[in-house]
Amino acid sequence: MTETLPSSTDARLVDLPVEPIRAETFAPYGTLIESAYDGKPFGDDEAQLTLDRGTPRFYIMKLERREPVFRQITRHLAVTQCLASAGGRPWMIAVAPPDAPDDPAAPPDITRLRAFRVEGHQAIMLARGTWHAGPFFEDETVDFFNLELADTNVVDHHNCALDRRFGVRYRFVTG
Repeated sequence: MTETLPSSTDARLVDLPVEPIRAETFAPYGTLIESAYDGKPFGDDEAQLTLDRGTPRFYIMKLERREPVFRQITRHLAVTQCLASAGGRPWMIAVAPPDAPDDPAAPPDITRLRAFRVEGHQAIMLARGTWHAGPFFEDETVDFFNLELADTNVVDHHNCALDRRFGVRYRFVTG
């Protein structure tokens, strides 16, 4: 007998409240990076990067505005990923914890899915294996600083179709 999976159009739309990002609430997913004076000693409040599994790539990616709804979530098992708005624009991202970061078949824990608003003067580091959807934003286009590996989007792009696996899709809800 073949299992029938729900189609994208049958998936239940779930509102996902967007909360302001804070270091302590974002900690299960990665690190919030905020400005610090030059010369500050390295500490636990800073990004602990994993870039030793390939060639690091730092680039500016241009993204176009999309409807703030998602049905797929992604993670990278070989690298931490750093993201920041290059133009100082606010943006949103949904994340689920990096459970089982060495198991490519492990699904996201959608009961722990959260959405954050990242201000234009902040950056984030996603922990290795953190599930994420975004960035999402209100402007027509936004450039983002992105630090990952040169081949992240080719060989380390693990996706989960939330609509097919769990029968849900999510909508960012602000205010």
